[in-house]
Amino acid sequence: MLQYRIITPDVEAGEMLKRSILAVQPKIVVNTSCKLDDAAINSHVDVFFVDHGLLLGGKVDMSEGLNYIWKNVPSANVVILVNSTEIRYAIEAINAGAIDYLAYPFMDSEVTLVLSRLDHELARKNELSYLQDDFWNEKSMQLVKTNSPAMREVFSMVRQMSATKTTVLLTGETGIGKSVLAKLIHSHSTRKDKPFVSLHCGAIPDSLIESELFGHTRGAFTGALKDTIGKFGAAEGGTLFLDEIGTITPSMQIKLLHVLQERTVQRVGSDKEHLVDVRIIAATNEDLWGQCELGNFRKDLFYRLNVFPICIPSLRERKEDLASFAKTFIQNCNLMLGKDIVGLHPKVLAAFKRYSWPGNVRELENIIERACILETDKFIRLENIPNELSALSSGTLDAQADISIPLSEARQRVVNSFEYLYLAELLQASKGKINQAAEQAGITTRQIHKLMLKHNLNKNDFK
Repeated sequence: MLQYRIITPDVEAGEMLKRSILAVQPKIVVNTSCKLDDAAINSHVDVFFVDHGLLLGGKVDMSEGLNYIWKNVPSANVVILVNSTEIRYAIEAINAGAIDYLAYPFMDSEVTLVLSRLDHELARKNELSYLQDDFWNEKSMQLVKTNSPAMREVFSMVRQMSATKTTVLLTGETGIGKSVLAKLIHSHSTRKDKPFVSLHCGAIPDSLIESELFGHTRGAFTGALKDTIGKFGAAEGGTLFLDEIGTITPSMQIKLLHVLQERTVQRVGSDKEHLVDVRIIAATNEDLWGQCELGNFRKDLFYRLNVFPICIPSLRERKEDLASFAKTFIQNCNLMLGKDIVGLHPKVLAAFKRYSWPGNVRELENIIERACILETDKFIRLENIPNELSALSSGTLDAQADISIPLSEARQRVVNSFEYLYLAELLQASKGKINQAAEQAGITTRQIHKLMLKHNLNKNDFK
């Protein structure tokens, strides 16, 4: 849990600031102190709100005061507290590395904006820490960059088990990217320089799947004109990805179980056993244990496959990543179609966030590709997405409230969605002119800049 510390000699102002912070972020731990000393500089604190007078004290400049904090808590963010007539100290502190400032007396609106900036900065730090891990190779950076806690947990599991020989079972709905995750696991394993071989079990006729997996000898059946080594042979030393494993027949389940137990395969038409060194990653969109209970899938095979299960969340469970997915797909389409589309119109993103995405990431990719073909503007507009999605843009709230989260978090999600929509529409109307946008909204240009930073909007995209 994040911890904030307010350090100011004005006790009343400190308590007021504490109440303002907790009103916006009730899960934050907030402590107050009247002195800037070693007792106040706790290594567990994420953000310090420090009075400029205490920070300056007998120091030469703000930089020296900030370094006193960072020497003990290098990763901490610092917000400077100043009187409205002493903004020069805030500018000096920000130039020295402080994240922001607040002026006495504190206004709730200004506190909220600073907290939004802090949210963005803390998320960015977490993202950089996550992405700068030497574990991830360069090609996977875009994939593992996620705002979804559920997907962060998935990628954390990938880091823990990729280097092992453990059999993995990927579960989740159709279209969520199980094959992509399987390739990610392989590319970060000790087998990355060996083959990655994939087989969609449901796409192979029952009469051919044994030969496809294990290979066959010449003359084993009509049309067997030469010896083949099968997918297991082709994946020797590497990884074999068996997609839709729940579709294989009972007889194939027995044979696959034998391979997993004995690490040998017997080619069709041969009585000779061949040793294989292959890591298995299986995937299914079914409830495989439920199929075991119904007698449609062998429990002993399930146990062999389910050594390290990873459940991948659906797109509707990770809507935080909708914008980044869309951006990636748009960039791909720009290259393919020779277009220069910037992104989604705010109303389109709002519609996307209200849609249930039964086809998951694959459905999103197809919708983006179709829209990019039709679009003649810089932003994908409502008229170029399917009617069932565009109809969702007119609502002000999600079609179904997420009661699995606290009310404060649910409320904040709605506020964030509205802020993004309002700000993007405002910037589009003003053609990216910040002064004009601020005047129309009745707020300062500083507030506009903070909101743009929070929602990752660039004025140049609206010119």
